Amino acid sequence: MQINPKTIKNRFEKSIETYRQNAIVQKHTAVKLVSELEKVKSYFPSILELGCGAGILTEQIVQKIRFDKYFANDLTGKSKNYVSEFVPEFVFYEGNAKKVRQKVDLIASNALFQWFKNLDEISDICKNNLNKDGILAFSTFSPENFREVRDLTGISLEYKTAEELKTIFKKNFDILHVEEFEKVLSFENPLELLAHFKFTGVNSLGKQTFTQVKEFCSGYKKRYPKITLTYSPIIFICKKK
Repeated sequence: MQINPKTIKNRFEKSIETYRQNAIVQKHTAVKLVSELEKVKSYFPSILELGCGAGILTEQIVQKIRFDKYFANDLTGKSKNYVSEFVPEFVFYEGNAKKVRQKVDLIASNALFQWFKNLDEISDICKNNLNKDGILAFSTFSPENFREVRDLTGISLEYKTAEELKTIFKKNFDILHVEEFEKVLSFENPLELLAHFKFTGVNSLGKQTFTQVKEFCSGYKKRYPKITLTYSPIIFICKKK
């Protein structure tokens, strides 16, 4: 599946008002990520959050992590309003996270790294943006994510396994914590599942005709009578070498 930053931006701009209510798994993952991060360190002089979105991770960081300076980034400028609900004063960088250049002590990100095609490049950028002994804490998803949709349609992002992530990031970081788990959501019908995609800005199928949507719903219901959708998050915490 091809990744177009402009398409991603448009989808999330349209869904940002419904994201917090519908991003159930992303909320759960943010809670677990910050809980594990707190065990490593609970104070950072400066923090950079990549892909801050609707402030789901921001809220968790503010509740459990102490800091002096906060920097936030997202493709859409609308995210600035959500971060401001939790952080009175911060610097906001609008645009592609790869272009952010800001020295900090912690880089945190929730449900963003799966959108990057070249994680080796991201690893290098994060290392360069971190101060000595800086921490990188992020969540992404394994190849088992949305496996129902993948098996039915063949459409999927190029997710990395936990072992592949370790191989990529151990070049620049000491791996402190890796955790993989599954969260299965259930829906009344396939249309409700598609609405979930729309409200969280995912829209894995892209633009579809009425006939294609009808065929997807029919095929999904036949193959998965209970109408389930599997999320498979990976939590990753590491320290700059």
